[in-house]
Amino acid sequence: LHTVYSLDQFYLQSCQRFATSKGYWKDSCLQYFVRNVGERKAPEINRGYYARVKGVNLLLDAFLEKTEGHCQVINLGAGLDTTFWRLKDENLLPRKFFEVDFPTVVARKIHSIKTKPPLSKPIIDVHSTDSLLLESHVLDSDRYCILGADLRDISSLDEKLKKFQLDPELPTLLFSECVLVYMTPSQSSNLVHWAAETFHTAMFINYEQNPGVLELQVTQ
Repeated sequence: LHTVYSLDQFYLQSCQRFATSKGYWKDSCLQYFVRNVGERKAPEINRGYYARVKGVNLLLDAFLEKTEGHCQVINLGAGLDTTFWRLKDENLLPRKFFEVDFPTVVARKIHSIKTKPPLSKPIIDVHSTDSLLLESHVLDSDRYCILGADLRDISSLDEKLKKFQLDPELPTLLFSECVLVYMTPSQSSNLVHWAAETFHTAMFINYEQNPGVLELQVTQ
């Protein structure tokens, strides 16, 4: 499961890198995670990723504007996603932005952040102290937190998030993109149930791609 998921995440990022190189949307930070543009992708693939990115961003931005930023966001299975940097550039950051993925994926992302100033500087800019927690599988600052965890282990996930100031009383948006499909029905159901039981006010955005069908599901 982990190997298949990681390979698919790599393909996803390579597709997005190619689409941004052709101007489908702007992402100034993706190049620091995925250096090579890669082989040419069919226009249908580029348009599909454009619709996916724009659809999720539209809902996310609406939530942030509705709550005036007094909220938190959790990206479940974040991979090399660059949403935090976009929100920072557009002055739309929530109180705190969390990302969760397998430890090996998180380690790769944290290494890129540590070694590339265009990624690390925006995190430092919104951090109030001289030091932040930076380990191989954890990055924690005032406004941004990356955690290595298995989404199938709910108790461990809950414990780790609360350790880094997850607030169940804050309005919370959770989103996942092509993640739940890798879990069994009972595992994904447990994850959604945890979200419903943990937060006083929550919105869950789930994007899945089925053969011939693009699905964007929103649950409140």
